[in-house]
Amino acid sequence: MSEVYEKAKIYKKKYPGTISWRLKAHSKVIEKHLNPGETVKFVFAAQKNEKSYHIFCTYIIALTNKRILLAQKRLIFGYMFLAITPDMFNDLTVRSGLIWGKIIIDTIKETVVLSNVSKAALPRIETEVTEYMMRKKRGMVKVEKNSEGTE
Repeated sequence: MSEVYEKAKIYKKKYPGTISWRLKAHSKVIEKHLNPGETVKFVFAAQKNEKSYHIFCTYIIALTNKRILLAQKRLIFGYMFLAITPDMFNDLTVRSGLIWGKIIIDTIKETVVLSNVSKAALPRIETEVTEYMMRKKRGMVKVEKNSEGTE
């Protein structure tokens, strides 16, 4: 079993209210796109769409030591893959509804809406993504200061 799939199963077992399908197939896409030296820190599943009644757009979302990866294996052939690097990340919004919640990741180019997430999982996902991005952004600021010759 892949590391991504194992972490996705742990997430799904802890938060069974999240609507997600075909985790193993989606996890293989993430594994295919991991770069050398890239390690997976946290994995969760969600529907990548704005409407709660669209339940067939499951994505696996993985936080690695370098970027956020989103992947979906298409039913017949092909797949969808999106990578969000720390320099592209702008903002994170969490919305809790009656049954499920939404995670909205705002990037420079687009807004990624992840819906049908278990309400119980929302604080954990927010903490993981926010802490990850704050660490990465701090590292980017240090690199920029050092490249300018100032400290």
